Amino acid sequence: MSAGRGRFITFEGIDGSGKSTQARLLADKLRADGADVVLTREPGGSDGAEEIRQLLVEGEPGRWSPETEILLFTAARRDHLERVIEPALAAGKTVISDRFADSTRVYQGATRGDLTEVVNALHTLMIGREPDLTLIIDMDPDTALARGLSRGSGEDRFEDFGAGFQKALRNGFLSLAQTSDRFVVIDGNREVASVAKDVARVVRPL
Repeated sequence: MSAGRGRFITFEGIDGSGKSTQARLLADKLRADGADVVLTREPGGSDGAEEIRQLLVEGEPGRWSPETEILLFTAARRDHLERVIEPALAAGKTVISDRFADSTRVYQGATRGDLTEVVNALHTLMIGREPDLTLIIDMDPDTALARGLSRGSGEDRFEDFGAGFQKALRNGFLSLAQTSDRFVVIDGNREVASVAKDVARVVRPL
């Protein structure tokens, strides 16, 4: 990171793990401490990416092949990066994103197919940025799935793959966490306030 640039923090985890809530709580805390924070999400975060989001999270599970999903996610991420993330970091702001490239690495690269090399090649070519810190909110897959489906958001396409898929996702995230020291795994099987306290403790040194 060059001097004057902001910090890029991402939250990852399976559907219904509580990562969106923790991202929001962290943004609120940092703002209360005087930080200039941009809270965003993927897929989405920019106008163009939000339009692509609807294609990805709505509809039947078999709507897209894993290869097509990778292309759609990468297109959305590129727009998000150009229009939101990079300008905010260049202005010295803290960017907190609910998901980023690690979700594609796990969902499409490792779980929906053996496509890790494809995901990494596209990431290198079109994105080329990693977060400074990634917090993986780890939670029991069955509990998380029930929570995710109970929301009735209409964005349930990945939940509709079922419990086996969510368990595979969890294993994928935990395996990914072993590959870099930018990952920190947080136990999400607790009350929201306890999880938030641990998140703040991890983020404070950054």
